[in-house]
Amino acid sequence: MTANNEPTTIVDRENPVHGAAALSGWQGKAVFVIAIAFTFFQIITAAFSPLSTLVLRSVHVGFLLTLTYLLFRFRRGDHSDRAPWYDMALAAIAFVLSFYHWIFEGDLIQRAGDPSTMDLVVGTIMTVMVIEAARRVMGWELPLLCSIFIPYAIFGRSLPGFLMHRGFDFGQVIDTLYFGTEGILGTPIFVSATYIFLFILFGALLERAGMIGLFNDLALGTVGHHKGGPAKVAVISSGLMGTINGSGVANVLTTGQFTIPLMKRFGYRPAFAGAVEACSSMGGQIMPPVMGAVAFIMAETIGIPYSQVALAAVIPAVLYFFSAFWMVHLEAGRAGLVGLKKEDCPNALKALIERWYLLLPLAVLVYLLFSGFTPLFAGTMGMALTTVVILGQQATGPLKVTLYRVIFWVGLGLCAAVLYRYVGLRLESVAIAMIVLLVVLTWFTKGGLETQRLLLQSFADAAKGALGVGVACALVGILIGIAQMTGLANELARGILAVAGDNLLLALMMTMVTCIILGTGIPTIPNYIITSSMAAPVLEQMGVPILLAHMFVFYFGIMADLTPPVALAALAASSIAKESHIKIGLNATKIGLAGYVVPFMAVYTPALMLQGGTWFDTTYVTVKAIIAVCLWGGAASAWLIGRMSWVERIWATAAAFLFVIAVPWTDEVGFVLAVTFIAFHWWKTRRAEAKPAEA
Repeated sequence: MTANNEPTTIVDRENPVHGAAALSGWQGKAVFVIAIAFTFFQIITAAFSPLSTLVLRSVHVGFLLTLTYLLFRFRRGDHSDRAPWYDMALAAIAFVLSFYHWIFEGDLIQRAGDPSTMDLVVGTIMTVMVIEAARRVMGWELPLLCSIFIPYAIFGRSLPGFLMHRGFDFGQVIDTLYFGTEGILGTPIFVSATYIFLFILFGALLERAGMIGLFNDLALGTVGHHKGGPAKVAVISSGLMGTINGSGVANVLTTGQFTIPLMKRFGYRPAFAGAVEACSSMGGQIMPPVMGAVAFIMAETIGIPYSQVALAAVIPAVLYFFSAFWMVHLEAGRAGLVGLKKEDCPNALKALIERWYLLLPLAVLVYLLFSGFTPLFAGTMGMALTTVVILGQQATGPLKVTLYRVIFWVGLGLCAAVLYRYVGLRLESVAIAMIVLLVVLTWFTKGGLETQRLLLQSFADAAKGALGVGVACALVGILIGIAQMTGLANELARGILAVAGDNLLLALMMTMVTCIILGTGIPTIPNYIITSSMAAPVLEQMGVPILLAHMFVFYFGIMADLTPPVALAALAASSIAKESHIKIGLNATKIGLAGYVVPFMAVYTPALMLQGGTWFDTTYVTVKAIIAVCLWGGAASAWLIGRMSWVERIWATAAAFLFVIAVPWTDEVGFVLAVTFIAFHWWKTRRAEAKPAEA
């Protein structure tokens, strides 16, 4: 809330389309058609790969810029329902120029490294348009930072100290930024044009199918009636949402509308209720399989299968949500809070039996990802199966007898099997054929056309939802391309190493602070891209395995949205909880403590992320982490079995801290301190309870 109690406008940096203009009339229809065309372009290229990778990236950027200039005004905050003529002109120019790589593909290959005057003109225009589009979507911070790198590349010979380099002429800079695969059209935009878009569409379709309702019913039915049930519902439902939607602020603004008022109604302080939702929603970005789409960029950047990235994130994600769940439980015990009445909670088993089919697309996606299939194929099939489920629900609506519905689905499956086995169609083609068949069938069912309209709306929403991430990926390509040209990343790495020396803990602390500071101003994906290119190499040179180094910077980029003073997730929660976002951020920092601790534990004990060691090593370090989280939770909330004194809180904190430090004697001392503390705390609490009874 602002000083004058006006509601604060929340901008979701991961999905800023919520702050875009809602165009009316023919312009609104045009945007809808362009968004649908964008989605179909992405589906076709994902399923059949008809274009070369550079052409795909270029056209993808063209769609991003077109929609951005139509939906976002020059003056941020202007939400007029009509796009001015100059924005329409800019959108048209961006779209036309995006086909330059396609039309002149052969010529560009022949003169690679020696751009023509026309190449430089097109490259300059598109570079400027990317920067301006990012400013409209994200604000000035990151665009300004990336813009500074262009004169840095040109005037390198005139710069002092470690900033000095050989310098490059304007043509070399533009050639790198727009006509190679190191700049705007680099790895980040490639991942945006393939994996990220598909998974955004996948999440939009699952939400349309009713997955949010199922998640809420499962959470309410399993823990809603237990002590502190409403807050535990928030933790579980937000964690489940994170498996399909990697945007933390979006999770706050969706599930938080239900969970925060519910927690307040059952006695949780507004600051704590908002913190629980903010912490749980941000945890969605570290929860496989989607992980805020960073997992796909990470896999491409370090050249390992996606499944390894997702697998490494499983235990830390579970620990994170266990920490949030534990803090909620302790707060409920401290404040004497109860849960919902059991009769007011839905039956989780009944909800699962009635809507189990909604989990099929997610289950198929996870199976394909961990069976060695590419994320592109897995995302395509997951999206297609979700579409089949939505249309199939509508097509079978008139069939009141369960047997007839079973016959329908079996028949559909047999049709797909025939097309695949005997006609010889690819699985992608079979999926499209099944969708077309269901579209035709739903024409003749009541409400079928409305379902198709809602499906198209989901396609359009997915295209708009990709703008924030896609534009950020294009923009960060400028920084990455020039950093590679000039060798800046190596210079920064040498600088950090010179300060840290052989002290790994100091290097980790410096990296953590850098990630959190960057994360206060930019979204998770560009934050990861920047820090992974600048800071992760330092950790690698100090012997940290490459995956752990990248996971470390990724985690702290996310924690920035919980860390005051900015704490964007807390700011989003404050608009619902009606409480200061600073108070919410401070509470969220305590609740999400595992997010700050687990990355350090993983670096010192890689088995926590399944990197090396035996299953015993992994189990041992996981048990240590659980004990540390429990002790820290008690110390932070001043409650375990009963109230804790300051001496007990310091005692528990010291024991927990010793479990994090990986030197030979600390585990033994930590276990001794933990056991003696728990024994003393139990004895003291029982003694305090016995005194009133004796009296």
